[in-house]
Amino acid sequence: MNGARKKYNGVTRSVWMRTRPRLARWHRPYIMVLIVLDYAAAVLGSYTAVTWWETRASTGLNVPFFAEIAYVALPVCWLILLWGNGAYDRRRLGIGADEFKRVVRAGVAVLATVSVAAFGFRVLLSRWSVLTAVLGALVYMLILRGLARRALHSVRRRIRHANHRTLLVGTLQETLYVYKIVTRSPAAGLQPVAIHLTDGVSAARRAQVPIPVYTNRNIIGLVHEVGADTIAICGSANSEPGKLRELAWELEGSGVDLVVAPQITDIAGPRVHIRPIEGLPLLHVEEPTLSGVSLLAKNAMDRICAILGVIALLPIFAIIALAIKITDPGPVFFRQKRIGHEGRTFRVWKFRTMYTDAEERLATLVDLNESDGLLFKMKDDPRVTPIGRFLRASSLDELPQLINVILGEMSLVGPRPLPAGDDDFEGPARRRLLVRPGMTGLWQVSGRSDTTWEEAVRLDLYYVDNWSLAYDLAILWRTVGVVFARKGAY
Repeated sequence: MNGARKKYNGVTRSVWMRTRPRLARWHRPYIMVLIVLDYAAAVLGSYTAVTWWETRASTGLNVPFFAEIAYVALPVCWLILLWGNGAYDRRRLGIGADEFKRVVRAGVAVLATVSVAAFGFRVLLSRWSVLTAVLGALVYMLILRGLARRALHSVRRRIRHANHRTLLVGTLQETLYVYKIVTRSPAAGLQPVAIHLTDGVSAARRAQVPIPVYTNRNIIGLVHEVGADTIAICGSANSEPGKLRELAWELEGSGVDLVVAPQITDIAGPRVHIRPIEGLPLLHVEEPTLSGVSLLAKNAMDRICAILGVIALLPIFAIIALAIKITDPGPVFFRQKRIGHEGRTFRVWKFRTMYTDAEERLATLVDLNESDGLLFKMKDDPRVTPIGRFLRASSLDELPQLINVILGEMSLVGPRPLPAGDDDFEGPARRRLLVRPGMTGLWQVSGRSDTTWEEAVRLDLYYVDNWSLAYDLAILWRTVGVVFARKGAY
């Protein structure tokens, strides 16, 4: 046998390269686009440093020399360190924060590399100019990558391209659960095309499944038949010892990706760690962080941002208050009892959006409730004033809740406080009370009033179990887009 090739489970495989490229190829042009954007960002960062500091002779910057390396050597250094830190790894592109974390990590590495090189070669470079170049490039890079991701998500949602065509393997219940999860988020890039069942099921039940269902088939042959490039092993399908390993052997050199969907759900990546013991990979699930330094930092951020927000928004508050008074005489604010952290009650602050007799008229509208949960919701509620419709659609009616944040009754991000009694929170829904309610949350950025009560509870529980400061910032950023789109607000 040729020394450059080996056989694994009957599949000839090159030591130096794959015998067949991966079937999922969308990431190749996307990575090329990222490389171009990253190089452009690095050049822009250097240009920013040169133009900013060239007139400041006191910095000690040797501008001509800096310009010689700024637009070639430094961008190439960026690309090498981005690659080395996994910022072009196809498994991390298009979803999650890990891609951006690796870009930031590469930025730190670039700064350290330039500093060491300048010291080693005794090159006179201004620390401020280098810092400006690296930080500028990092900011440009994060912005451009964010725009590239939005474009990728748009392609996935509208054109249904740039996806991993996935074959789900497992029992019908397990595969349908995974199907529901991945199709709920088309931006994730997993597109189920077929199901291969590991157990029997009636023909009538199979007819209700939205994608083709197969049984007793060779998985490798089925992958090529349905045009899949990824196999997802769902739940108990990987419970039989050795089967998953044998399937992985069969897939070597085929270009097909293999992913495993374990039976633990709604747990974010940072809480899951793999602990291999004698070849057995154990998933270690950390407890949710509901106290400690991170919580203190969250509370401090909430209070500071709320105080600054109230001061900055005082003119807008005055305009809204005047509009409410002109539309319908009565109080400007609406205060209602809500259930907060650990079941404690408080009164939430909101701009009044309904006529003053709204509570009396509620009994006549109960049968028209469009919500399946604890809230009463109507898209065309006759009790809402004209200015109230605008305030609700733009979410401006929620701004006075900054007062609740200052008082420590609410947070900027968290489960929404509900006008319900403490006894209404039974079962898993009671876990929402472990954290302070928020002005916005995962429920709000995922559909607001258009989501079902069951889905809203699931989203809130996911937030409670997986919150972090970075996650809060991501939700606040998504809130801006949701508010401008006026999605699910009524």
